[in-house]
Amino acid sequence: MKYVLIICLMLIVLIVTVSFLVPCYNPVSVQKKPRQFYVGVTYCGNSTAEAKLLIDRVKTYTNLFVLQSFNISRNETATKEICDYAVAQGLNLIVNLGIHNESTFAWQQPLLETAKQRWGDKFLGVYYDDEPGGIQLDCNWNEWFESAYFARYRQFLVNSTLIKIYYDLLKANASDFRPDSYEKEAFWFTGALSRWNGPARWKAAGFTLFISDYALYWWDYLAGYDVLLAQFGWNHTITQDIALVRGAARLQNKTWGAIMTWTYTEEPYLANGTEIYNQLLMAYEAGATYAVIFNHPKIGDNPYGVLMDEHFEALERFWNDVMVKPNIQIQDFSQAEAALILPKDYGWGIRRPDDRIWGFWGPDEKSPQIWDISRRLLEQYGLNLDIVYDDPGFPAVGKYPKIYYWNQTT
Repeated sequence: MKYVLIICLMLIVLIVTVSFLVPCYNPVSVQKKPRQFYVGVTYCGNSTAEAKLLIDRVKTYTNLFVLQSFNISRNETATKEICDYAVAQGLNLIVNLGIHNESTFAWQQPLLETAKQRWGDKFLGVYYDDEPGGIQLDCNWNEWFESAYFARYRQFLVNSTLIKIYYDLLKANASDFRPDSYEKEAFWFTGALSRWNGPARWKAAGFTLFISDYALYWWDYLAGYDVLLAQFGWNHTITQDIALVRGAARLQNKTWGAIMTWTYTEEPYLANGTEIYNQLLMAYEAGATYAVIFNHPKIGDNPYGVLMDEHFEALERFWNDVMVKPNIQIQDFSQAEAALILPKDYGWGIRRPDDRIWGFWGPDEKSPQIWDISRRLLEQYGLNLDIVYDDPGFPAVGKYPKIYYWNQTT
């Protein structure tokens, strides 16, 4: 009997000790109640009737509608009709009016200037341009510089006061616009994106500015965008995309989200419903504020674009599981434990070992080391890692419990 008592006491001590120790090895907290989060779909079609049909389909289990149709954005009446209807159904609204066009700017600017009066707090901001970082990486710039088009375009650039200012500052030869350093291309990319593509104008008007991209998030933010939707798709490593966009947003005091885009370049384009649900949940747990499903193109006679029943079911499941009253265990990875710091102005895509740097150069001597350490840290930390850049304007030191540098050996 004495031995039985001793064993029981030892078991009690062991259980109590473990109950204190377990939390120490699980730094991820579990969410108890919903937080502010916007989840919804884009509309990329050409019909006001189909836009309203989509709104009616999702209005009970989403809270965000993104008008992202190029043709609609050129039609004042259709734009107002769709946006008015979305807000009337209780949805928040982001409006994509395409890229600046003088023929439509005359009505777009007054519409946006009165957007808060027209749609109130349901109007969240302007979605302007798309994928500048990805285009910078993947466009064949060397071929473009040799093209007849550039020969004509060059004359405009040489006569542009803005270009002269940039290149005087960079001490570059205005007859050749190819960059000769990462620093110059980073400076050029952020400056040109801000002033030519619109962020400076819309920001001056006081709008929250949205964009989506699949690379170079750090410099999209530097160009002036407030909210960046990282593209989940293209068979990218989503954990790495989160590390890059969340790290940039955290250090630059911006907001981030995710847009679920194509997994395939042909039908059915989107991942299946289960994968879409998991992507929505991953974005939420990682600290995103927005999650949107990209809805293009239209498949056959489907009035909902590429969205099938399984995608609507995934949205509704996510809404009920997370947004109404959490009935699943939701982990909180919003504050990464560690940061990997990459070299300043190092615009490498990091999608594969042979990815390009700023679209002009192939991988250099730093690339293999960065690839190796980023793989190891992503494996070690998962969603608890941010990937940021060495920039004195946005220091990472003091903001993460653990800091790693790209050239560390351990």
